[in-house]
Amino acid sequence: MADGGDSTKAASAAPGSVGEVFLTFLKLGLTSFGGPIAHLGYFRDEIVVRRRWIDEAAYADLVALCQFLPGPASSQVGFSLGILRGNGLLGGLAAWLAFTMPSAIILFAFSLGAASFTGPVAEGILHGLKLVAVAVVAQAIWGMAKSLTPDKERAAIALIAVALVTFIGGSFGQIITIAFGALIGLWLCRGTGTDPVAAGHLHFPVSKTAGAIALVLFAVFLVLPPLMVATTGQQAIALFDAFYRSGALVFGGGHVVLPLLQAEVVTSGWLGNETFLAGYGLAQAVPGPLFTFAAYLGAAVGPAPNGLPGAIIALVAVFLPGLLLVYGTLPFWDALRLRPTAQAAMRGTNAAVVGILGAAFYSPVWTSAVLTPRDFAVALAGFLLLTVWKAPPWVVVVLLGLAGALLQF
Repeated sequence: MADGGDSTKAASAAPGSVGEVFLTFLKLGLTSFGGPIAHLGYFRDEIVVRRRWIDEAAYADLVALCQFLPGPASSQVGFSLGILRGNGLLGGLAAWLAFTMPSAIILFAFSLGAASFTGPVAEGILHGLKLVAVAVVAQAIWGMAKSLTPDKERAAIALIAVALVTFIGGSFGQIITIAFGALIGLWLCRGTGTDPVAAGHLHFPVSKTAGAIALVLFAVFLVLPPLMVATTGQQAIALFDAFYRSGALVFGGGHVVLPLLQAEVVTSGWLGNETFLAGYGLAQAVPGPLFTFAAYLGAAVGPAPNGLPGAIIALVAVFLPGLLLVYGTLPFWDALRLRPTAQAAMRGTNAAVVGILGAAFYSPVWTSAVLTPRDFAVALAGFLLLTVWKAPPWVVVVLLGLAGALLQF
């Protein structure tokens, strides 16, 4: 359907193929180190800047939505982008599978004793990958701040957001901060119409009926499995229930889910704490979402099912609630974001997202990686490679990983 002019400029590129979506997110799944905040930076560089599937403001709106919902935010953003580009659920599943598969396979192999990552060189590479995250997050904040906080009002919202998320802390702090941004945006951002927030329709090919079914399934899977475990005692259902509930109760991404998973698998006696911590250590080194740690846990638990069936059950269960929630929300989101009051609120939430990213850049990204002046020099080199020389992220991953190994000597 053709447009009649520029007044409804599209917020995204024309739909592509499912194969294109799969290959794009496979590349991201192989190179996106550093946790959910860094992943959003990689996504922005590849999807917004390089491929132009979606514009900056619409991407920030989508990030704000996924940060507000329970589940792994970066995987939800990737799933939504796959739906948009791949023209439906199949595109979303292709994006999720491609982004998730590399780290899930590595962690599953490690659970079988097929991988080892110890010694000074390995530790140096791990540290180099943390410095990659510093460079990527700094680049994302730099780019998003220029687009999403172009005036004093939104810069102030971002600054207050840093303070709120720092002093309140945790996933609750993130939710409060985004809600604050929306409320202040209604007050301060009604007259700031020069930016491209909601410049055109961002139509996700998901019907309202399909969205409602997804939301009903989310609730059914939350309520029904515990009842089935109580009546049947089936370990496969208990495993699904443990990981589904963990995924459904997490705001803010991977690291937040770890204490929930530890309570489910260690406290229950399914897995020893030493085995749990060993897998967690490797999970820091692999690209892709930290939620793939579930593949390691599902394979290593006892009693059966474990091994490959256990890994598949745990992996699907921990991601499923977040994907159902975002799929159920997308049909209603575009109509909401095009209303003037909603646009003002989203200008505020976008500025708050910049503040949240800024706080996350300091802790845990900076504090866990930049420990010496040499670390600072390496991270700055990565940032300049990305921003000035426009180097592909995978090149920066390789160079900084090697630099981390060399620094050990």
